[in-house]
Amino acid sequence: MAETPEETPETNEEVEAVAAPEAGETPAATATTSAATETGTRKERNAAKRAAKAKPAATGPRTLEDRLAERATHRERNARQRRAYRAKQKVKRAEARAAAPVSEEQHAPEHGPGRPKVRQGIVVSDKADKTITVRVDIARRHKRYHKILRSSITLHVHDESNDANAGDTVRVQECRPMSRTKRWRLLEVLERAR
Repeated sequence: MAETPEETPETNEEVEAVAAPEAGETPAATATTSAATETGTRKERNAAKRAAKAKPAATGPRTLEDRLAERATHRERNARQRRAYRAKQKVKRAEARAAAPVSEEQHAPEHGPGRPKVRQGIVVSDKADKTITVRVDIARRHKRYHKILRSSITLHVHDESNDANAGDTVRVQECRPMSRTKRWRLLEVLERAR
């Protein structure tokens, strides 16, 4: 089947290009190109949008007043859009706040009001009267390198009855300051030293 020159795709595109000149498009030509671009590829649609936005070629350089007026209208349009967007976001945030349940103020999980810290450790020294020194061992994993890091802290603990001895495993609780270094008190002796 032989194709005639009028039916080939190349000539159809050339005919459309000739029918719709780019510089001074008429409204009828714009309507036909917009209808054609709705069914065309994405690339064609974007090209048509850019062509529609393109300003007609001016006969000469624009005056300063023209440029300032265009800049003012452009800025006003942007400001209008920005105000509308921000108002919409403000309403959306207010609705989200109203819909969310009222939550109480978040405290540290371990040390909220009325909940003192509790630690477990080994008594290092019981030489002082009514005071023991407790070593609390901490093993944690490094955040990035995942190596287990071991460290320890020593706490001075108030022992009212001089109950604990060196080597005992004890549980201590945070309390009011008893002296310059004592801020813990003995809760119980978990395991006696052999």
